[in-house]
Amino acid sequence: MSDGHSRAAGEGRAAVVWFTGLSGAGKSTLAEAVAAKLRGLGRRFELLDGDVVRTHLSKGLSFSREDRDINVARIAFVAHLLARNGITVLVAAISPFRVTRDDARALIGDFVEVHVAPPLDECIKRDVKGLYKRAIAGEIAQFTGISDPYEPPLAAEVTVDTSAVSVDEGARAVLSALRERGYLDDAATADAAAATDETQAARITGSEHGHE
Repeated sequence: MSDGHSRAAGEGRAAVVWFTGLSGAGKSTLAEAVAAKLRGLGRRFELLDGDVVRTHLSKGLSFSREDRDINVARIAFVAHLLARNGITVLVAAISPFRVTRDDARALIGDFVEVHVAPPLDECIKRDVKGLYKRAIAGEIAQFTGISDPYEPPLAAEVTVDTSAVSVDEGARAVLSALRERGYLDDAATADAAAATDETQAARITGSEHGHE
């Protein structure tokens, strides 16, 4: 009897790994590093990047509180559908409000929250597009961390200060959390951790500056 939730042979439980943090924190960079390690393990995964979702699934939404909540709810719904079919989902989105992240956790169940948490000053330093500068000058409204609030997680499964650790170290911490919770087996995770990609070990730069 089938419930419509198919999994590949040998596929274990799948989680949604939700990377949250300020613009420029390094969410996408860290998620991509975790994706590379999952690829090395032969795990099925999808990466849902907040900026990409804004361009397609949530095109036309504003940055009001209501529309931000709708955007996060849409991401959570898609992530839930993928995860229940055995696909690990990496979500990289500012998702500034605690209640909407908690709602996503309640919907998904297998939810691993990663707070990407360098200091605000570091995010501003990385801002190659000058968005923070414009927000501070009042030229961009509803900019998270400046004119709009960011509510940090109270009990994230993983916290990564990307100003203090390398991308690879952060990715290993995420994989360790997945292993500890039964989403990856010990041997496979150890093999992935040993295969360090030099590009992942590089210092995070301001490559991700969306306004999601």
